[in-house]
Amino acid sequence: MRIATWNVNSIGARLPRFLPWLEETAPDVVAVQETKTAAFPVAEVAALGYEVAHSGDGRWNGVAVLSRIGVDQVDLVHEGHPEPRLVSAQCGPLHVTSVYVPNGRTLDDPHYLYKLAWFETLRRRLDRFDPAQPLMVMGDFNVARTDEDVWDITKFVESTHVTPAERAAMDALVDWGLVDIIPRPGKGDRPFTYWDYRAGMFHKDFGMRIDYVLATPSVVVRDAWVDRDARKGKGSSDHAPVVVEVEVAS
Repeated sequence: MRIATWNVNSIGARLPRFLPWLEETAPDVVAVQETKTAAFPVAEVAALGYEVAHSGDGRWNGVAVLSRIGVDQVDLVHEGHPEPRLVSAQCGPLHVTSVYVPNGRTLDDPHYLYKLAWFETLRRRLDRFDPAQPLMVMGDFNVARTDEDVWDITKFVESTHVTPAERAAMDALVDWGLVDIIPRPGKGDRPFTYWDYRAGMFHKDFGMRIDYVLATPSVVVRDAWVDRDARKGKGSSDHAPVVVEVEVAS
C-alpha cells in the first residue's frame, strides 16, 4: 500500500495542485493537515475514488483522512481539545490518525503549554490501541526530533520546535511502540519536509523535518521519500508530502 501525509496549508488554495498530485501519486491513504475549511471538497476527491473523514471549522486548522480502501470507525474527538486537529479512521487493515499539532508560537506563550498538553493527550490516546496492531499516526507535529532535523540549530536558540520538552513528547509516542519512519534524503543529506516561504529557503534547502509518519512494527516499510516536486513552483504549500510504501505484516 502507498500511504502519504501532507500539510496542504489550505485545501481550497491548493486544490488545483492537490488533485493532479492525488491522481498521479495514487496513494491508498492520505493524511491531510491545515485544510482551513469547514467544507472539504469531498466530491472532487470522490471522483478519484476516495472516501473522506474531515474535521474543520473554516479557520487555520482542519485535518482529514482520505482513503480508497475504506473509511470506518471515524473519530474526530481529541479529549479536552476542541480545535479540529485530529481525525482517525480504520482504513482497510490500517488504523490511521491524521494530526496537526499546535505550533506553540513562543516559549512564553500559553500556546506552548497548550502544545505540550495536546501531546500528552495524544500519548494517552494511544493506550486505546495495541502496539501489535497495524497503526499509523501521521501529520505535522511541529517538532524537529533532533538537531539534524533543522538546517541550522543555531537559528533556533530560545525557540519552539526544538525544546527538550517538545522532543520528549515525540519520544513518548515512539516509546509507546511507534517507529519513526525516516524518508530518504532529499536535495541534501537530510529529508526536510517544510521550508519557509521566504525567498530562497526552499532552493537553499534551509528546511525542517516536522512532518512525520509513525507506525507500529507490523507496518513493514518498503520505501519512504519526501515529494519535493510538490513543493516546487507557484501555488505550492510550504510543506511537501511524505510518501511511504508499506506492507501490513500478517
